[in-house]
Amino acid sequence: MFDLVPIWTVILGVGVFLYVLLDGFDLGVGILYRFADDTTQRNLMMNSIAPVWDGNETWLILGIVGLLAAFPLAFAILMPALYFPFLIMLLSLIFRGVAFEFRFRDSPNRTFWDHGFANGSLLAALAQGIALGAFIQGFQVDGRVFSGSSLDCFTPFSILIGICLVFGYALLGAGWLILKTEGLLQQRARTWALTALVGVGLAVVLVSVWTPVMSEQIRQRWFSWPNLLFLAPVPIITVVIGGWTWRSIRDQASHAGPFAGSVLLFVMSYIGIAISLFPMIVPHQFTLWQAASSPSTQAFLLVGTLVLLPIILMYTAWSYWVFRGKVRGDIGYH
Repeated sequence: MFDLVPIWTVILGVGVFLYVLLDGFDLGVGILYRFADDTTQRNLMMNSIAPVWDGNETWLILGIVGLLAAFPLAFAILMPALYFPFLIMLLSLIFRGVAFEFRFRDSPNRTFWDHGFANGSLLAALAQGIALGAFIQGFQVDGRVFSGSSLDCFTPFSILIGICLVFGYALLGAGWLILKTEGLLQQRARTWALTALVGVGLAVVLVSVWTPVMSEQIRQRWFSWPNLLFLAPVPIITVVIGGWTWRSIRDQASHAGPFAGSVLLFVMSYIGIAISLFPMIVPHQFTLWQAASSPSTQAFLLVGTLVLLPIILMYTAWSYWVFRGKVRGDIGYH
């Protein structure tokens, strides 16, 4: 039977990246929300993501369900290993969504819901980063079962990745605000973007040093010959994109450049993680093929996925097209 694992790998890889990108910028807006100067700016920030924020989380559902269906062994190991980061993330996303809705309908308690929206966004981003850091580190496995503690995911490295992702999402959110707003808020967003970009740059350096020191496998992947020669363009291109993003943020005439630059930085980071870990889906334990479900199961699920995926892509693209352009204070979410 035709090998479907590469197809499912692409589907899940694209789904996870689109979640990180799309939900990342609206979580970034939430992270920056506490730094707004006044209610008018906060309203504009809310309005900039109001039409799309809930649809962005569609990709999270696709990723989780696809992992369960196509790679059940990985799902069985990752869920208990990352139980607490996932729990914190889901609770934060729920409370963030409730705060988003109630802020406009419960005016006497608006300050409470503002804090709920900002803190929920921050905790969700931090939890996702901790889960990613623990994933890169790997898990204690006995046979085909996770044998460690659910608290093993909280390590200095995973917490560092959590902080890094907060800065990354803040950069995406600031880029989105530069794209979608004007005037004083846009200027504030440029300041936030510069600060976030510095944080992202430091994060990339720290992670690039720490990861090969921590893992012999990753060190061999990047620094053995001739891999060193073939992979050298990845960090070089990342530095070039970072410099271009910095210039775009400082260029008052550039509205789309900062967001595009932040997206490209995430693309390069995603490529870097893929290079470091492929073909592992449970790092240092199981490959994609070892963790995959039976070919008949993959084929059966692929039929429905290939029908639904274009629909999701179409309504996502349509929603962004309909709500394109700048956000104004007199037009928003009511």
